[in-house]
Amino acid sequence: MLPIPTTRGRQLPSTTGPAASRTVVNGEEAEPADYSDTFYGQIGGHETFKKMIHVFYQGIAADPLLRAMYAEEDLCPAEHRMLMFMEQYWGGPRTYLEERGHPRLRMRHVPFAVTPEARDRWLAAMRKGVDAVQLSPMHEATLWDYLERAAHSLVNAASDPAQKL
Repeated sequence: MLPIPTTRGRQLPSTTGPAASRTVVNGEEAEPADYSDTFYGQIGGHETFKKMIHVFYQGIAADPLLRAMYAEEDLCPAEHRMLMFMEQYWGGPRTYLEERGHPRLRMRHVPFAVTPEARDRWLAAMRKGVDAVQLSPMHEATLWDYLERAAHSLVNAASDPAQKL
């Protein structure tokens, strides 16, 4: 995984608020952030990631095994966190860092039994999200490689042969 920059001291672009594409510095509007040289910008930026993550969370909501991992009745906050993380990871706004700090993916997933079955269902839901945004073959392969590696790295529990969800 790529390291998450933690440098402070300069204005970071944000995805929150009604004017996410503009940056305000010392009360004055600055030029919008240019992400064209990042993976994030190359695949369509916020709208592409928003659609991908929304379709993914529709899959989460429909899967009893995955849905049980979310205490919140409304999945919108989790969807927002995932969107911020993915945007930041792929070179977009660093809102995740601003709001939640370093991602610490393994630590954040420790409370959940991430079995090989959960991983596979997570990947199936994410596959639908990735397919929904119709990326170029090169971008799709790059993104999917990361998603598979990340999903495999988060497995922290053995399979439960009695589980039939």
